[in-house]
Amino acid sequence: MTSTDETEFDPTVVEVLRGRVGEYLEGPLSGRGLRIGIACARFNGGVTTRLLEAALDAFDDRGVDRSDISIGWVPGAFELPLLAQAFATGPRAVDAVITLGAVIRGDTGHYEVVAGECARGVQDVQLRTGIPVVFGVLTTNTVAQALERSLPDETNKGRESALTAIEMASLLRQGSLAR
Repeated sequence: MTSTDETEFDPTVVEVLRGRVGEYLEGPLSGRGLRIGIACARFNGGVTTRLLEAALDAFDDRGVDRSDISIGWVPGAFELPLLAQAFATGPRAVDAVITLGAVIRGDTGHYEVVAGECARGVQDVQLRTGIPVVFGVLTTNTVAQALERSLPDETNKGRESALTAIEMASLLRQGSLAR
């Protein structure tokens, strides 16, 4: 983890900042009324499933109706951006997409190609469509690290991805950003 006390966001500063601008936007963490697409990778699927379970728990906790959640599975992380794009541009509009998977470093350069292209593809989709697409793909050196980041607790990156999706979708519905 690279975050330290010195780099964490100080919520007490928010009130000061609000008074210095005309519009201050923050995405609330209520998922009511949001449609979510979840793109999952089968490769390293045991890790993906752990991420998915935590994401679904977070959506439950934040009021996202299960009928408003769509899940699709692709062979691996490299294919996630295409499914994310299909969710973002499909006939059944979503407010956000999360991508879940795990790319674990091996003995070849395959890791760099897959992880990098997956991340680039996810970013391209969200910038092209204006729909938040959250990168919930673990990129780790070892299986142990992937398992640690997918524990069934508040540190699970699938949970974090779900909360990010809710926050971003809610943010983009506000003030001067609302469509």
